[in-house]
Amino acid sequence: MKIATFNIRGDFGIDGVNNFDCRRPLILQKIRAEQPDVIGFQEVMPHVQRWLRQSLPGYTVVGCGRTADYADEAMTLAVRNDTAELLGFDVFWLSPQPRVPGSRYAHQSECPRTCAAAIVNVQGMGGPVRVYDTHLDHLDAEARRLGLAQVLQRMRDDAAALPLPAVLLGDFNAEPDAAELAPLFAPGAPLGLRDVTGGVEVTFHGFYYGNEPPAKIDYLFATPELGCRCLDVWRDKVDGVYLSDHYPLCAALERR
Repeated sequence: MKIATFNIRGDFGIDGVNNFDCRRPLILQKIRAEQPDVIGFQEVMPHVQRWLRQSLPGYTVVGCGRTADYADEAMTLAVRNDTAELLGFDVFWLSPQPRVPGSRYAHQSECPRTCAAAIVNVQGMGGPVRVYDTHLDHLDAEARRLGLAQVLQRMRDDAAALPLPAVLLGDFNAEPDAAELAPLFAPGAPLGLRDVTGGVEVTFHGFYYGNEPPAKIDYLFATPELGCRCLDVWRDKVDGVYLSDHYPLCAALERR
């Protein structure tokens, strides 16, 4: 299973030569060249999600905006139609009321946060795999801790109901040594999750405009049933234009 995590960067119109309109051709070129079976996107605005659906006819593209009216940014999954099947999909909010659209923790930023959970059946994997795509809060460490704990509990509950291999991916807005990510890196991580991107030092680069220091904040975690054959960091740049302000990560996973 070839699976990617891709913070596509919101279309805010403030990125100069790296505005979304400038990046679109490079994004399509890369996806068409790599053809992942599954892509977990973050920061997908409604019009960008429509563009993905129109521009990637070989994929089933699903996502749900994070606000109370299902607008704004979405955790979006793209599942390749000729190699994979989307068997189940739902979205929950990282909050005390996970089924209430737009809900948040008291500590966090004004941005609601969500997790998209899916079951996909990819050819050659010997059975379905669960995929969880999330984007933790960008301002508050406690919100990130609570959000991650909620995602991990959902993963435990799903595994108890029906054990399946699982992948957790996304933009966690924290580096590996951050206290809020400790449950993922401490001995005995939940469900045996391990970071298959452990050798990557930088994922967020901010187009190297100098506004924020580069950092490793994007991840792909897998349960022990899944081995990582190889990992690719998409560092493409053409005439100063990047795919995003994050380097997407793409792993080739296989059933052990």
